[in-house]
Order: sequence, then structure tokens, then C-alpha cells
Amino acid sequence: MTTRYPMTVEGEKALQDELKQLKSVERPKVIASIAEAREHGDLKENAEYHAAREQQGFIEGRIAEIEAKLGGSQVIDVKALPHTGKVVFGTTVSLINLETDAEVKYRIVGEDEANVKENRISVTSPIARALIGKEEGDVVNVVTPGGQVEYEIEKVEHL
Repeated sequence: MTTRYPMTVEGEKALQDELKQLKSVERPKVIASIAEAREHGDLKENAEYHAAREQQGFIEGRIAEIEAKLGGSQVIDVKALPHTGKVVFGTTVSLINLETDAEVKYRIVGEDEANVKENRISVTSPIARALIGKEEGDVVNVVTPGGQVEYEIEKVEHL
């Protein structure tokens, strides 16, 4: 059974761009660094060589990881889905904290796309798991490290 990686159209493009950068720029650069370090002689005590080989390992590992994720990706274009007012992967959800009346807006995205500073939360996060399947007007209890928080789903958007 293959692992499926849900991601937005934007998330897929970002991974493809990173893969292209790693293969066409970073990989050739580190290969050149290794060749240059080899010319300095004794490889046992050559710090540049060992650093370049370590960097090559990181690059190759990331390339393999991205290729696996893209191979198992399940790209979801939320704009193509009918707007039902229900929270699904890819939607942007406006919430009101019922205790503080503070408003917050999150977009539910794949794990690689998540960035709290940009209000993009992973579909596997506790808040996203609590929201999925709920509708506008519903009240949701979210267990956070700071305790339980009660939110009202104000608006669900397909942006």
C-alpha cells in the first residue's frame, strides 16, 4: 500500500520547483566541490571533501524524499470543489475564539506546505483534525498544549 500525500496545487508546484533547484543547481555545485576537494590530495584529513560529501548526502536524501512525495501525491484543487460550507482539505477557515472573541484564519494544507506564520496549518495538526467535516456555524473544541479552546467556524472559503 502506497502512502498518499495530500497537497494543494501550490504545494505540488513548490515541491517541483525545489526538486528542479536541487537537481539542476545544488547537485552539480556539490559534485564540483567534491572534485575540487579531491585535487587537494589526502582524503582522510580533507575537511572540505568530507563537508562536500555530507552536503551531497543531504541533497540526495531530499531529492529522494521529494520524488517519493510527488510520486504518492494526491493533489487537491479546492477551487474545483463545490462550496458546501463544510471544512475540507485546502479550504480557508475563519474562526472566532469564543473565550477571547479573537478572530483567526487558517488554510488547511499538506504537511510540507504548513507554515503557522502564514496561517497555513497541516491537515494532521490537532486544530485541522478537529475542523475537518464541520460546517459554518459549528462550535469546535480543540485540545491544544495550553488547554482546550472553543472556536466557532465563522466562514469556510475555497481560495
